[in-house]
Amino acid sequence: MVRTVTAGLDGSRESRAAAEWAAREAGLLDVPLRLVHVWEPVPDPIAQAPLLGAETQQHWTERIPREAAEGVRLRHPGLDVSTGQLSGRPADELLSAAKDAELLVLGSRGLSGIGGFMVGSVGLSVVAHAERPVVLVRADQQAADEHETDPVGIPSAATPFRPVVLGLDIESPDEELIAFAFAAAVRRGTSLRVVHGWNPPPYYAYGLAVDLELHDELARREIAALAEVVVPWRKKFPDTEVTEESRYGTPANHLVDASREASLVVVGRRIRRGALGAHIGPVTHAVLHHSIAPVAVVPHN
Repeated sequence: MVRTVTAGLDGSRESRAAAEWAAREAGLLDVPLRLVHVWEPVPDPIAQAPLLGAETQQHWTERIPREAAEGVRLRHPGLDVSTGQLSGRPADELLSAAKDAELLVLGSRGLSGIGGFMVGSVGLSVVAHAERPVVLVRADQQAADEHETDPVGIPSAATPFRPVVLGLDIESPDEELIAFAFAAAVRRGTSLRVVHGWNPPPYYAYGLAVDLELHDELARREIAALAEVVVPWRKKFPDTEVTEESRYGTPANHLVDASREASLVVVGRRIRRGALGAHIGPVTHAVLHHSIAPVAVVPHN
């Protein structure tokens, strides 16, 4: 089966931004784009209302992917674009659509007045349960936002891409997560910025503020451990410029700061199939809500 980049549509501004991002990513990957809309059937009493009947609602919802596809084809000539109309609970149907995709792309509203996302319940549920990468895109995201500014400081899609940022936990680094980030940087022709945040063990924390020598020793250990994880990947991708940042403090805060100058932020989510069920870790959850750049969540074991 040919894999696709799949985007979920609901007719909103954020989902249109997601479709546009997905079209650009499909072009970089040289794979088809699939635009899917989930139609959730209305209850019978509502379906019988003269202006909100099931047939009327279905007619309008069928227009959403069709019209979006027409616009994408105009803006991205040569891209293979297909549409799908699904029926059922949105989170369940999107999860099903994600199984055959290279990645699933969803839109998210920007928080009013400050940077960051407002991730709805459907988006959070999909991210928490998907076993394929999921990308969240802000409603106001433009192609130029992922690129460096031009010589006079104006955002332009004609300039090189900003770096890809990878949030890495060096205690349990996952190869699938790291490979995704490197591949994203390669297809953008840009550098990879690996960000690692650390805090001292509890038994060090009390004296750390006054013991600069201890702080420096712990920092050197973290820097060395990060470099050890990244070295094999530098050899696999010798043409990709890599910078490593091991910084004291909360990892999510460092990643959100890095997102301001990123084309894409890549974070992981551990797949859990036990009694506790699926969830989104605190770092990934914080990055999803506050990142300026699009966020790719890569599930891994």
